[in-house]
Order: sequence, then C-alpha cells, then structure tokens
Amino acid sequence: MSKMAAEGGGKEMNEIKSQFSTREGAYKLLTHSEYSRPNRVPFNSQGSNPVRVSFVNVNDQSGNGDRICFNVGRELYFYIYKGVRKAADLSKPIDKRIYKGTQPTCHDFNHLTATAESVSLLVGFSAGQVQLIDPIKKETSKLFNEERLIDKSRVTCVKWVPGSESLFLVAHSSGSMYLYNVEHTCGTTAPHYQLLKQGESYAVHTCKSKSTRNPLLKWTVGDGALNEFAFSPDGKFLACVSQDGFLRVFNFDAVELHGNMKSYFGGLLCVCWSPDGKYIVAGGEDDLVTVWSFVDCRVIARGHGHKSWVSVVAFDHYTTSVEESDPMEFSGSDEDFQDQIHFGRDRANSTQSRLSKRNSTDSRPVSVTYRFGSVGQDTQLCLWDLTEDILFPHLPLSRTRTHTNVMNASGPPAGGSVSGAVIPTASNPSANGSNSSAANTPANSLPAPLPRSNSLPHAAAGSGSKSAATENPVATGVSKFATLSLHDRKDRHPEKDHKRNHSMGHISSKSSDKLNLLTKTKTDPAKTLGTTLCPRMEDVPLLEPLVCKKIAHERLTVLIFLEDCIVTACQEGFICTWARPGKVGLLSSQNQANSPSGTVV
Repeated sequence: MSKMAAEGGGKEMNEIKSQFSTREGAYKLLTHSEYSRPNRVPFNSQGSNPVRVSFVNVNDQSGNGDRICFNVGRELYFYIYKGVRKAADLSKPIDKRIYKGTQPTCHDFNHLTATAESVSLLVGFSAGQVQLIDPIKKETSKLFNEERLIDKSRVTCVKWVPGSESLFLVAHSSGSMYLYNVEHTCGTTAPHYQLLKQGESYAVHTCKSKSTRNPLLKWTVGDGALNEFAFSPDGKFLACVSQDGFLRVFNFDAVELHGNMKSYFGGLLCVCWSPDGKYIVAGGEDDLVTVWSFVDCRVIARGHGHKSWVSVVAFDHYTTSVEESDPMEFSGSDEDFQDQIHFGRDRANSTQSRLSKRNSTDSRPVSVTYRFGSVGQDTQLCLWDLTEDILFPHLPLSRTRTHTNVMNASGPPAGGSVSGAVIPTASNPSANGSNSSAANTPANSLPAPLPRSNSLPHAAAGSGSKSAATENPVATGVSKFATLSLHDRKDRHPEKDHKRNHSMGHISSKSSDKLNLLTKTKTDPAKTLGTTLCPRMEDVPLLEPLVCKKIAHERLTVLIFLEDCIVTACQEGFICTWARPGKVGLLSSQNQANSPSGTVV
C-alpha cells in the first residue's frame, strides 16, 4: 500500500515498519485488518481534531462481539471489528454520521449496559456539546450542553463513570470538568454554581437549581486546558493531566486531592493507570513518559524514546505480569479474568476477589513486570517494561528485606542503584501538600552510593522484592488490585532485561541548588524543579524503550492493547491492527489470499 512505502528515498531511518520483535516474539501489522473511511482516501488532517478509537463488546451469540468506533474529521464510524480473525469490510459500517459546524473529538462506550441490540456511546465535540447516541438502534439520541451554556470550549475527554449506567464525566479545554446524568436535562439558562470544596489549584461546585439539572458538579482544575483524565481500576480515584504540566490525582467520591506531579516542562497530554492501580504513567510536551507511584505520591522513573510530544500512553494488561515463587490457584477461568480486564470490571468482581487471595502482607518473593506503550507526534510507537529494579530500588544487602522496607508508604528507600548507576531519591515532605507521609530526607542530601556490579545476575533481584503492602491506609484501599497476575509467563528471563541509560544529554538541569528549597508556589516551573513534584533528570531512573519504531506517516493518536493485538491509529485516519506473537495464525489462509496486499512479512 502507498502509505507503507518508505520515505526519504528508502532510508532505513524513515522506513515505516510493518513488524517489530520483543522478547515474547514478533508483532506483525495486518494490512487487511486496517480500518478507515470507506473510500480509503487519506484524510487531510491539518487543523483537525485527533482521530480517536473506542471499543466495546456486545456479547452477541456469533462469538464476534467486538465493535469499533472512530472519528475522522467531521465523520464518525461504527463497525464490526474483526481483529486478527478476518479482513476488515469497510463497505458496511453499522453506523456512519457526518456532522456540520462541529467535529467529534472523543467518545466512550458504556460497557456496563452494552448488548447486541443496544449500546450507549457518548461523543464529545469541538464546540463543547456532548451527544449520547446508540449506533445500533440509531433512532435514540440526546444532546447535552446543546446551547453551549455550560461550557463553550472544546471537549477534550469524555468517559462514563465506572460502574454507572447513567453518570458520565466531561473535560473541556477551558480547564473545567462536568459530571452529568443522562436522565437529567441541561436547562435553558446558564447554570448557577455553589462552592462545594476548594483545594490547591482546584475547586468543585454544585449546580444551584430548584430542580435537578445538569451538570451535577463542576470541577475547575489547574491552569489551561484539561487534556485527559482516567479513572483508577477500582473507580475510586481520578487522574487528570493539564496544559499547566500537572498530573493531579483525586479521590473522586470524596472530591479530595490525593497527590500531584509536575512535567519536566510543557503541558501533560495523556495519562493511564497500571492494571493494579499502583502506578500512573503520563506523557506530554517534554517528550518523556513519567511513571508516578500512587502510594508514595512521587515520580519513580522517566522514559526517553520519543522525539516529539507524547500523545497516548497505555498499559498492556496482557503482558503485564506478577509472578510468585509459589504458584497461585485460581478457581475462575482465564476467560473470566480477561473479560474483566478488557471490557470492564463490573461483571467479574468475583474473579478479582479470588485474585486477592494473595494477601498483600504476604512476604513471598514476587517478580513484577509492567508493560506499557506510548505513541507520539514523532510517528513512533514505543514499548516499555517497568521492572522491579525500578519499582523496588535495592537496599543494602546487610538489611533484612521485608516487604515494609522494600516498599513503604512512610518513605521511599534511602537510595537505589540500577545497573551500577546510583539513583538518589531525595524527597521533600512539604513539596507536595497532599503527601504528609513523604520521607524526611533533606532535599540537599544524597545517600551513600550503593555498589552493584553490572555482572550481578538480575535473576536474584526477585528475592529482594516483596508484594507491595504498606502501612498507608490509602494503599490498603487499592491492595486488592495488587494481585493482578495477568499471564503467568514461565518463559520470562529477568537476566535479559535491557540496559538503562541514566544520562540524558539534551535535557540538562541548569538550575542552581537553591531550587531544592521547599516552596509552596507550584505554578512557577523554576520552583518545582528539584522537588518531589518534579525531580531532576539525574535524580530518577531513566528508562529506555524496549521497542521504538516509526509506524506511520502522520502523528499517532491512538494506542490500545487488546488480547490478540495492538491497535494504533494516525491522523491520516488509518486504524491499524498489529497481531501479537503467535496470533497471526488465527487468520485463515483464505482471508490472507483475498487480501489486496497478501500476508505481512
């Protein structure tokens, strides 16, 4: 296909990749499984809103219940998604809509209520409205903020509240978020608000009205646009990233700030949670991915691989693993658990409780690897592994290694070293107002070097890393999600972990030591650099990507991990399916023969 052709005279660097290898095997692009507009003409993306993709499973009897929705320009499409099984049939969208005067910017399915006969799809628009549509029934539709009396700015993110059939949350480029109920109307006049709660850089108002009307709540968060938000796996916490460069994590029901973090520079554009709710990854205009510990409320690593802004970050639930020294016993089927991970946790809470049998205070050794991915405006896909040498920086061997001194919410370890490089983890207790349990290590003191030879076998690391229980009451709330053992991969080789580079040439810290002083002014970047809000580059481990491949001609705007494949999309409007290792064989040879480009090599 033309878009797979090499740029720049076929130079290796500019060549679009159609497959890449990781230690679990090769991922292959299935060109016949590509979704786009029916006429397949590349979309002129200049000045348009990002292409987005949403999935839902309608549990129909055919065994092919996956449905895909995507927006391209003013158009919105809803198809049967055939994934790695069959070639895409673009001639028969279940639903197609073309909007005038406004463009779709984002969308989200309600997985809780989806059936083969009906799905609830929320669509946000560039002019501020939100539409509720049913692309199967087609005739039902509701419009919220129709007169733009609630907010006139672009909708940046819309999501159903986890576990709810009627509540949804909408973020705008104005920096505000609104909580709606689909059963309520919006009123014919601009809403009046009453302050409910106020905190550092945020305020929450209720709608003052004689009759119940939308919005139920108005959140004002930070300065500038609120670019994305994500609910924690248990639905209790909300992570928001803003143009002011801050990640803010709220207790959603209590409407309280749990913790925050500042980008190295520029706005934060995307955010996601680890499957167990313990870590948050954010990406943005500093070209970095930043890993933040929910329990410790601090940055634990940064990843450098992108050459431009990072537009999407996502965890791979199916490659992430928690391996124990003793095998776990499951009373539920693997399919039950994967359904929960893929299509919402509400229908499989029993599986979650079975997984919780591994008590979080258990001191058995555990080997942890989180896989996450990122895509950016540099047209590159990066895959990252977050391993225990980063999660649990090793303490001196003379100390008794219990789970409490490996990972304790009352303070991060005094220091750690990975691959021979010393990583200071100095922290400021009052640099983050919400983290009263931060370590009392003076900001300007560095721990003594902890020697560790590069030749030490990494496999021994597992004996020093315990399950992540803490004395922190916040941590116990998410401890039941600490047991996500997604695929017990017996073929993992910890000693083959990639090298990590702890220097970053083009990003240098020119600030003086006085920036380490505690400060409460968090809007000035110069006063946050060197604090726990924004550690210097040399103060945290720097991850290198496992994979960093150019996979598109236009900037990438979608990254979704499914059980059989990875789905990416670029601003041209092409949605690509990458078969996971061993999954490409699921496609019948007949389908491949009928494919215009044949099999992918």
